This record gives sequence, C-alpha cells and structure tokens, in this order.
Amino acid sequence: MKKLSLRARVLTGTVAVAALGAGTFGAVSASASAPAAAPAAAVKADTSSRNLQQSTHLTVAAATKAAQATLDAAKKENQRVSVAVVDRNGNTIVTLRGDGAGPQSPESAVKKAFTAVSWNAPTSELVKRLEQAPNLKDIPGTLFLGGGAPVQVKGAPVAGIGVAGAPSGDLDEKFAKAGVAALAR
Repeated sequence: MKKLSLRARVLTGTVAVAALGAGTFGAVSASASAPAAAPAAAVKADTSSRNLQQSTHLTVAAATKAAQATLDAAKKENQRVSVAVVDRNGNTIVTLRGDGAGPQSPESAVKKAFTAVSWNAPTSELVKRLEQAPNLKDIPGTLFLGGGAPVQVKGAPVAGIGVAGAPSGDLDEKFAKAGVAALAR
C-alpha cells in the first residue's frame, strides 16, 4: 500500500472533518426546526360555493352495459362494428371491437364518441353543420360522420357513444342510440 504524503493526509482529514461537521450541523438544524405542526384539520369546502362545480360521470359498469347493448343491437342486424364510450372530457371509458369488425373501426368509434359528447349532439346532425363551418372537421380528435350519440343527464352531456363499421353512418348511429337507451333501463 502506498503511503500518502503529508499534504494528501491533511487534505483528506480536512474533507472528513468538513463532512462530519456538515452532517452534525444538518442533524442539529433538523431537530432545532419548528416544533411538529399539529395535525391539519380536515379541509371542508362549501358546496354551495360558486367556485365549485359538480359533474356526473358514468361508471365503468354502466359504460360497459351501454357498449354491450350497442354490440347486441348491431349483431341482431348482422353488422360487425366497434363501439366506444367516452366520458364528458373525451377520455375513453370502454372500447369493444365486435367480432369481425374492421381494423379502423375502434379508432373511428372513439372519435365519433368524442365528437358527440363535445358538441352534445348526434354526429349526424353535426355533419350538417360542416356546410356552414367546414373548418370544424379540422379539430383534432373529431370525426364528423354519423355514428356518435351523446349521453345526457338533465340535458347536459356526460358521455358519448360512438360506433363504426356498419355500411352507413345511419346504422352506426342507430346502434349508438341503442346503447344510450340501455342506460335508461
């Protein structure tokens, strides 16, 4: 083992003392800080405050029920579709790809559901609005084709159901409305 020079030993010792001192100072500082705060009282919000807003959301079970009812309605007419249910914010709750549905149908179903809930209207009605405002189709994540239906509570949108894969948007929308109707049962 190589012997350290006097200079190296002094430098090493100084670093060790500094580290020990910093640790001791930190420990003393930490224990000398303000006394532990009393447990925080529960924060209560006044629900009548105009700064708060309540909203209604579908449960996963309800969204799944609606999606399955949609697939069942399509199956009765021998149609192979996909269905998506999104919440009020456009987040996907559930997507089901029916047996034999095309590969593009799940994504299209999500976009139709998002479009329906965003405008609180069936997408077949929104297609008509494109004549007056053709730039609507440029909004990211939307799809202005028949097949989307909003789910409403007291007239306010809480979810959207989108269907894609049938030969027409009218059929897609018919199946989406069957999903909406299943939520009322």
